[in-house]
Amino acid sequence: MNLFVEELLERKTLEDDKLLRLLDSEDVLLDESLHAAAHEVAADHFGKQVYLRALIEWSSVCRNDCLYCGIRRSNTSLPRYNLSREDILQACQHAYEMGLRTFVLQGGENPHAVEGLAETVAEIHASWPDCAITLSLGELPRSTYERLRRSGADRYLLRHETADADHYARLHPAGMCLENRLSCLRDLRELGFQTGMGMMVGSPWQTSRNLLSDIRLIERFRPEMIGIGPFIPHPDTPLGGHPAGSALLTLRICSILRLMLPDALIPATTALSTLLPNGRRAGILAGANVIMPNFTPKAQRSAYALYEGKNAIQVESAENLRQLKTELAAIGWRISASRGDYEESTQIATYNHV
Repeated sequence: MNLFVEELLERKTLEDDKLLRLLDSEDVLLDESLHAAAHEVAADHFGKQVYLRALIEWSSVCRNDCLYCGIRRSNTSLPRYNLSREDILQACQHAYEMGLRTFVLQGGENPHAVEGLAETVAEIHASWPDCAITLSLGELPRSTYERLRRSGADRYLLRHETADADHYARLHPAGMCLENRLSCLRDLRELGFQTGMGMMVGSPWQTSRNLLSDIRLIERFRPEMIGIGPFIPHPDTPLGGHPAGSALLTLRICSILRLMLPDALIPATTALSTLLPNGRRAGILAGANVIMPNFTPKAQRSAYALYEGKNAIQVESAENLRQLKTELAAIGWRISASRGDYEESTQIATYNHV
């Protein structure tokens, strides 16, 4: 085993210079060592069980104009939609019948519509009380987060995207700032949400030191969920001409964070599968333990285009589910029947320093 990987496995942290050497290394054997260690830790913590989350992309309307995002406000070529209450409940029912016990409602930042969504969240909670509800709706007032929590939401994912304020400003329009996003993350944690954060790997102007800052931020906050995916350009955005991020570096960072935070819930993301053949399998073997099949109604699915060529995971029939089970069984894993809540073992929360 690589000496740095062995030290990270033992201490669950490394000095900056060692982490930078891990990030910058071109040694294929390092990746093999890192992924093997992370896979073993995930297997030990989760019993080689993958948690499924039913992704429902409820709205492509967004008030923001993030320079990398396909559903940015200025993209006039994209059809916009808000799923109706009936559409959302039907998607939940379908997912429940397929055996999934977590529903993830994700959408653009649309505060006005979120007020109505809270009522739907309450109905989901009442209809399927054995299920978890995860939301990913962007930056909202604390009072709105509080209402969503009271309505029955359990988890909230808000990727910080980059921990460097200057880099954040280059990726986002004027009026958006890193500090506000971090303030939202603190609000979510204080309100009792299982909280997720994460970043794009390989976004324009990103450096290894930016990624080091991301890792340190995640290490301090110790989120229950970590969402990491490679940057993928969308042609109808100002950053559409930039190259995609590295799937291999994304897997390396996934492994590093698994060794740092053994209890965290880490998805093998759709973006990873979009860039890398067998990306879902590679993610699990690098330490991920969550897969998010897409249950958005087919009529709206193509309109939720965060980036080009999105390779969404489909589990719309018993045959799809059997195929996924077979794929996981080939690497010794199986699908968990539980809702897959975060369970802390020996981690020490230090998020107050974020």
